[in-house]
Amino acid sequence: MTALRWGILATGGIAHAFTADLRTAGLTVTAVGSRSAERAAAFAAEFDIPRAHGSYEDLAAEPDVDIVYIATPHPQHLDPALLMIAAGKHVLVEKAFTANAAEAARIRDAAAAAGVLAMEAMWTRYLPHMVRLREIVASGVLGSVRGLIADHTQRLPDDPAHRLNNLELGGGALLDLGIYPISFAWDLFGAPERVQALATLKDTGADADVAVQMQFGGGAIASTFSSSMARGRNQAIVLGSDASIHVDGVFYAGTSFRVIASDGDVLEEYASDFPGRGMQFQALAAERLVAAGDLQGDVLSIDETVAIMGTLDEIRRQIGVVYPADARG
Repeated sequence: MTALRWGILATGGIAHAFTADLRTAGLTVTAVGSRSAERAAAFAAEFDIPRAHGSYEDLAAEPDVDIVYIATPHPQHLDPALLMIAAGKHVLVEKAFTANAAEAARIRDAAAAAGVLAMEAMWTRYLPHMVRLREIVASGVLGSVRGLIADHTQRLPDDPAHRLNNLELGGGALLDLGIYPISFAWDLFGAPERVQALATLKDTGADADVAVQMQFGGGAIASTFSSSMARGRNQAIVLGSDASIHVDGVFYAGTSFRVIASDGDVLEEYASDFPGRGMQFQALAAERLVAAGDLQGDVLSIDETVAIMGTLDEIRRQIGVVYPADARG
């Protein structure tokens, strides 16, 4: 497999974490782009990246970049992704993939037309403990899988101007935090047949607390809770008729879990052990897909990403959260 040459678009905290993990995995980073030449230069110096660009357009024109990691806030994913795709580059787009399903579909369709990979950076899907968890569920050891209970809760800033509380910037607990347990439920059960949501909104109109229940074919039910106002245990439980999987906090990062039979016997204990934060696994998956010529994706296909955005759209409809991006389509 020929290694891809990575470009990093934007220089915020998530870009730092991702690039550090690329370095941990020995992957090649050749360029960084920012709307600020100074920030791009500082980022390049920090990670020993050969080229720094003071605009996204210059990064798109960089000949020594094959794939671009897009690390802007989710309402600002669409235009940079389309720019990179038009330049013939593969894209790994931070989650939430976009502000809504319509934008996600535009990226999917543009990538298909250009013959490049567009993939959501839902890093949890690619972590070793999630790979093993899916194997356990598929093995049947849990019996009839009945449901999932998961939360992602943090105590985050209350400032109305902060990105998380600003509808112009796609603020709210759902797309920043709730995306993790909701994507987890999709991972295990597929598309929900029924979705019900309740929320508490902030004065800005952004969602502060969101409870979601989803029912799937076969009767399994997922119950998720996300909040930007209080930090909880951030754990998850997959419930089966014969056994259950208890995933420790933080369930969406590299962690441990136990498989516990209905009689209380521990059937398996798993603990993650790898260098870095674990964001390298999604990058390695992207490189593998490109090498195989698989532009749809397997662990998380681009069609599934678009469909998950549709579920998030429905939840926002039910709780009354509307983004300016929704009107733009």
